[in-house]
Amino acid sequence: MDPGKRGFRHHLLIFLGLLMPLFLIGCERDMADQPKYEPLEAAGIFPDDQSARPVVAGTVARDAVLEPRPEQSPLPMTETVLNRGRERYDIYCAPCHGRTGDGQGMIPERGFPWPPSYHSDRLRNAPDSHYYDVITNGYGVMFSYANRVAPDDRWAIAAYIRALQLSQNATLEDVQGAGLADRLREAK
Repeated sequence: MDPGKRGFRHHLLIFLGLLMPLFLIGCERDMADQPKYEPLEAAGIFPDDQSARPVVAGTVARDAVLEPRPEQSPLPMTETVLNRGRERYDIYCAPCHGRTGDGQGMIPERGFPWPPSYHSDRLRNAPDSHYYDVITNGYGVMFSYANRVAPDDRWAIAAYIRALQLSQNATLEDVQGAGLADRLREAK
């Protein structure tokens, strides 16, 4: 084979190889430059001449509140609810917030930010719905537990947090039954 022809073919293949991506890029332009309407632009294809279409009946925004959420827990304060709340709290909350809710869990000890104590005035005065919302949506560096903790369990955890707050801030008048208040007074 003549070296001149071989060089020509070689240069032709290189040229076609470089030219091919330009053809491929040109093919995509039809997909990228589709006819479209800008927001609120007139559109003759619809009877009302509007490109923006009305919302379909029954459409619900993804962040819409579907039902009013109560400020206080809708669950009754029973031993069963508190036991369920303690169980869920120990699984999901105690690693960061500590077993007593003081914010001294094992996760912050390993370098993560310290969560607040549930025994602060601000959190003692917060409604139950605050705890429900924080579990649902997360807060600060805490991520959402909505896909891990069922709604009734969120309320049970809120009830258990109230029990923790009461246990750390109870007065003698709060203690009832079996003469326990009298024995505590005598011990002082």
